[in-house]
Amino acid sequence: MQALRWIVPALVPALCVLALVFFSDKRREPWPVVLGTFALGSVFGLGAFFLQDRAAQWTGLDLRADVAGNQGALVFVFAFVAPVREAAKVAAMWPAFRSKHFDEPLDGVVYSSAAALGFAVIENGRMLMHHPSGGIWFARAALALPAHVFFACTWGYALGRVKRVKTPGPIFPAAWIVATLAHGLYAHLIHGRGSGAIVGVVPLLLAMGAVAAFAARDLRRRGDANSRDSILLERVSIDFISAPPSLRTVREAMKREGRPITIRWIVFGSFVTFGAMVAGLAAAVAFGHWAHVDFSIVNERDVSTTGPVALLGAGLLAAFPVSGYFIARASALPSLLEPALAAAAAILFALVLLGLTAPIALVFALAFSPIAFGLSCAGAWVGRPNKG
Repeated sequence: MQALRWIVPALVPALCVLALVFFSDKRREPWPVVLGTFALGSVFGLGAFFLQDRAAQWTGLDLRADVAGNQGALVFVFAFVAPVREAAKVAAMWPAFRSKHFDEPLDGVVYSSAAALGFAVIENGRMLMHHPSGGIWFARAALALPAHVFFACTWGYALGRVKRVKTPGPIFPAAWIVATLAHGLYAHLIHGRGSGAIVGVVPLLLAMGAVAAFAARDLRRRGDANSRDSILLERVSIDFISAPPSLRTVREAMKREGRPITIRWIVFGSFVTFGAMVAGLAAAVAFGHWAHVDFSIVNERDVSTTGPVALLGAGLLAAFPVSGYFIARASALPSLLEPALAAAAAILFALVLLGLTAPIALVFALAFSPIAFGLSCAGAWVGRPNKG
């Protein structure tokens, strides 16, 4: 019974998510291959954690900042832990990728998710075995399932695009690096800092979830490219602005379209975006003062005190779609390139500023950056002129 307290919460949810992924594929893959990939994810997960423990003993480093210090924990997670973990998932998926069953683009998402869920079982099992009680540990275990799936779907998308040649293309290394960096941020916030840092994981997972959804949608369209209904659906989704754009449509909107990049709108837009960030932060502080919110109670090790941080984050994030919309409307440019570059410049400036003044806050800002950039692009998408 004692073992069931950590085996069931670790295994059952992962199997449920695996079944959800399996049944979402119209051309369902053979169950033995999917379960075999899931099992390999667990096996390679054991190997990854074994190497992690040995590396920690040899170097004296640790995931936890209170043990190894902030710099030591960051070096350990980004230089060793995250790369080894994502490499373990790739190794678990590789036999399926090379098999004859990997015959459609969406298989990249299906098999990468299976490997990731197998890995998550091992991580959650280890964590709950050492911490069988406490709601915060079950919350961390619950966050691990979507986190590992979203990270793996990033490079799984790249493998799904090359299903025929069965050789990773140039997109795969970049996708794997993005997934590894996101995994490093996630691991540092979940395991390296106090329980209050979980707040920083939420926007990171939302951003990675959006990336995974776009990737899965694009792969499904590639698999149904010869379907008349799919082509009609693509045209309808482009015509109506309320429909979420496809990955291909977003890529097209980011192109220069045969014209030079308008530098003045990038510079002006970056100032507008940064100004909107300051205004949004000020509005959140003003609202907190009006609502008698005590910002001094924030404690990284107490998740119940993170309400003020969430308020500040909401005010900051709200500035991005507004600034993106006004930049697109004012510039009247047909592409999203200039608003996107302006948002990226403003975010980069804010990160550099935080790195010089408050290095600890830089980690949390990095977790918020992807969703801030996405919100800015979404606002610009709504505000750009109708080309039709």
